[in-house]
Amino acid sequence: MNTKIKDGILLALVYLAAIITIASLFGILGYILWNGLGALSFNFFIDLAPSIVTTMIVIGVSILFAVPVGIFAAIYLNEYSKNRKIVELINFAIDSLAGIPSILYGLFGLVFFVITLNFNWSILSGSLTLAIMILPVIIRVTQESLKMVPISFREGSFALGASKVMTLGKIVIPSASRGIITAVILSIGRIVGETAAVFLTVGTVNKMPSGVFSSGRTLSVHLYLLVKEAIGPDAFNEAFGTATLLIIIILVIVLFTQLIFRGRK
Repeated sequence: MNTKIKDGILLALVYLAAIITIASLFGILGYILWNGLGALSFNFFIDLAPSIVTTMIVIGVSILFAVPVGIFAAIYLNEYSKNRKIVELINFAIDSLAGIPSILYGLFGLVFFVITLNFNWSILSGSLTLAIMILPVIIRVTQESLKMVPISFREGSFALGASKVMTLGKIVIPSASRGIITAVILSIGRIVGETAAVFLTVGTVNKMPSGVFSSGRTLSVHLYLLVKEAIGPDAFNEAFGTATLLIIIILVIVLFTQLIFRGRK
């Protein structure tokens, strides 16, 4: 078998894998939207208002804590650290954190934030737990984005007399901004879809939160409880409606971040 035939077979397998992946994605989304759009109504949104508000606050607080820490950690590891062994050790720890099941993060959050720090079941406890969960994604994706910025960009900036901080702020980070935004979007997707860790730290109380120390129920937890306790078609219709709302929220956030990115270009 010559090289051309081998390359053709491999290319065909790549296209096949891509088609299967895209078809699966649209199949799942189509099935959920087909069954869930009919459940959306004004009363539906009123009933889910506490869960929607809780979810948005959890997203905001988690991102507020995780994004600055993740970006600065990635900058240090990629731009400042000279000891490659320490960097490799830290990267190994980050990759290990990324592979830990979410239920273990939930147990950690329950023991440390809820009980030890006495934050109780609250949005703050859940947000801090989720912030730790998404840190590996933000750090690794930001690291790879920084590595993709050509060395010549840095050298040209230094040649013009710019300092290290100015080069990072004016050249490197803006050039890597697409990857950083991707990391934030991936993190938001994980936050919105997370159930186990939120269940153990935020709680399941279906009420409008009065602050970050209030307990609450996110949309993912609400969906879990609906499916778990479903005893009739109405419950499943509401579950599909909740899943549809989650998809809409993620799409809106992705489009919003893309608009911000385009506006900065």
